[in-house]
Amino acid sequence: MNNQFFFGYGSLVNTSSHDFHDISNARLIGWRRIWQRTNLRDFSFLSVHRSDNFSIDGVIAIVPDGNWTQLDKREAGYDRIVGSEMIEHTSSKPDSISFYRIPDHKLSSVEKCPILLSYLDVVLMGFLQRFGNQGFSNFFETTDGWDCGVFNDRRNPRYPRAQEYKNDFYSCVDNALVTKKIELFT
Repeated sequence: MNNQFFFGYGSLVNTSSHDFHDISNARLIGWRRIWQRTNLRDFSFLSVHRSDNFSIDGVIAIVPDGNWTQLDKREAGYDRIVGSEMIEHTSSKPDSISFYRIPDHKLSSVEKCPILLSYLDVVLMGFLQRFGNQGFSNFFETTDGWDCGVFNDRRNPRYPRAQEYKNDFYSCVDNALVTKKIELFT
């Protein structure tokens, strides 16, 4: 199979966080996003879990030359799942489409394992750019695990692909966290 694609539902939606090309919008059917606590690090990863009556927006893009090495390295800690039949898209090119998910054996019962705000900013900017204000809002509605709270690391980002944005974007993110009653701490 030459035309192997990936489905991205988090930071991969933000095209400034990678150099993959031929990107188009897509939807993963029967899944929701979740901020997943794991035993891999002190902060939550964005993952997906089965949820039959839901779907999530994201993007698909070709994996250059079918070489998954770069993407697998970026997504270390995740399992790659072939899910072509679960992904709606308008592209006629994919032979297969895979997505990443935290495997059950890496899940942790850690009580506090917060989301990095620098990570959340990158993800939300991607959804704002690709899907507009509705995509920004839908991200909150189609993502579980907000009870782990958000750690404010904007001034000293811990997320390796953190980016700087304008203050009005940060205000939108901060207001959404307040509106959704998501704990923000330092």
